[in-house]
Amino acid sequence: MRKTIAILSRNLINFSRDKVRMIASFLMSFFFLFVFSFVMKSSIANKITQPTNYLICGVIIMTVFQQALNNSTAILDDIANGFMKEILVAPISRYEISIGQILSSSVIAVIQGLVILIASMFMGLKLDVLHFFGALGIMAVAGLTFGSIGLFIATVAKGSSAFQILSTLLMMPLSFLSGAYIPTTIMPKFLLPVVYVNPLTYITSIFRFVTMDMAGVSSAKLVEEGVAYNVGGFVLMPQLEFLIIVVIGLCFFALCVHKFNRADFSVVKTFCHHH
Repeated sequence: MRKTIAILSRNLINFSRDKVRMIASFLMSFFFLFVFSFVMKSSIANKITQPTNYLICGVIIMTVFQQALNNSTAILDDIANGFMKEILVAPISRYEISIGQILSSSVIAVIQGLVILIASMFMGLKLDVLHFFGALGIMAVAGLTFGSIGLFIATVAKGSSAFQILSTLLMMPLSFLSGAYIPTTIMPKFLLPVVYVNPLTYITSIFRFVTMDMAGVSSAKLVEEGVAYNVGGFVLMPQLEFLIIVVIGLCFFALCVHKFNRADFSVVKTFCHHH
C-alpha cells in the first residue's frame, strides 16, 4: 500500500509543478462554466426547472471526466523519461503501479472538479453538507471509472500520439451526447441509442440528481428533465444509473490492471523532443 501511495504522491507533485497544464485545465473549465451557464441557459430555460444549476452540474462532471482521462498520459511520460524502467525493476508489482496511476488520475480530477464545485456555489448553486459530500462521492466514482478507462486506453494505444487520437475520438462524442452541455431531451431521436450506451450520460444524471436535490421529484418529471431515461417503457432511475456506472468502473478497473500487467513497455512509442 505504501508503494501505491508513493506513486500517487509523486504524480500529484508532478501535476502541481506543471503550472501551465494546471492553469489551462482550470481556465477551460471556467470558460465552459460561464459560456454554458449564462449564454445557453436562455435556450433551455423553458424546459429545465433550474437551468443554471443544470448546466453547472454538467460542466463540473465534465471537468472530472476529461481530467481523469487526460491524466492517464502520465504513464506515457514516465516511459518517455525512463522512469518506468526504474519502477519495473524496483520491488513493486505492476498491480500496485497500475492502482497508483489510477488513483493519481482520479485524485487530480476530483480536486479540479472540487474547485469548480466550490466556485459554482458563489454562482448560485446551493448545497448543504450532505449533498456536498454526496457530490464529492460521485466525483470520486467518476474519477476512478474514467481514470481506469484512460489507463486502459494508454496501455492499449502503445504511443502518446495514438493515445491523443483515441482519447479525442472518445471524449468528443461522449461529452456532447451525455447531456452535460446539451440536454438529452432536445436531442434527435436517432442519437438516443448512443446516449443510452454512454456511461457519461449516467454519471451526469446521478450527479445532477444529488447536487440539485431531486430526491422528491417524480419519475415522470425526472424523465422530462433528462435525469432519468425511458428506454422502451422501462424508466432508468438515477439509483440504477449509479449501479451501472459502478459496474462499468469495476470492469474497466479489472481490464486495465490486467492489460497493464501484461503490457510490453519496450514497444511503446512516445513523442521525441529534439534540442
